[in-house]
Amino acid sequence: MIKHINVKSSVRTEFIDITGKVREALQKTGITSGICCLFVPHTTAGITINEGADPSVQRDIQTMLNRLVPFDGDYHHSEGNSEAHIKSTLTGTSQNILIDEGRLVLGRWQSIFFCEFDGPRQRRVGMKIISGG
Repeated sequence: MIKHINVKSSVRTEFIDITGKVREALQKTGITSGICCLFVPHTTAGITINEGADPSVQRDIQTMLNRLVPFDGDYHHSEGNSEAHIKSTLTGTSQNILIDEGRLVLGRWQSIFFCEFDGPRQRRVGMKIISGG
C-alpha cells in the first residue's frame, strides 16, 4: 500500500526537509528491514538527499540550479514554468533508502528534501515500504 506525505511549499523555489515525516510514517508500519521508496508525482518538483545540518547547503544548491536553469530563458512551454520542469529532471523524482533495525539508513548529515520549483503549492510524496530480511 502506498502512503502519502503531504507537503506545502510557501515560495516558488524551496527545499523542504521531510526526513521527520518519512521516519514517522516508517515507524507506523512496524517494518524493521527493507527499502523505503519515495516518489514525487509532480512534473515541477523533485526529491533529493543531501546535508541537512547546514541550511546554506540547500541555498547553494538552489543558487547553482538557478544559474544552470534561469527563470527566464529561451523556453517554449507556454505555462511559464519550463525551468521548473528542467530542475525536476535534474534532481529526479524518486529516492530509495535502505531500512535497517527499523530506521532509515542515512548518513550522519543526510536529510531527505522535497524540492519545490513551482510553488507555492500543496504537494505530496508517495511512500512505499518494501519489507525484506
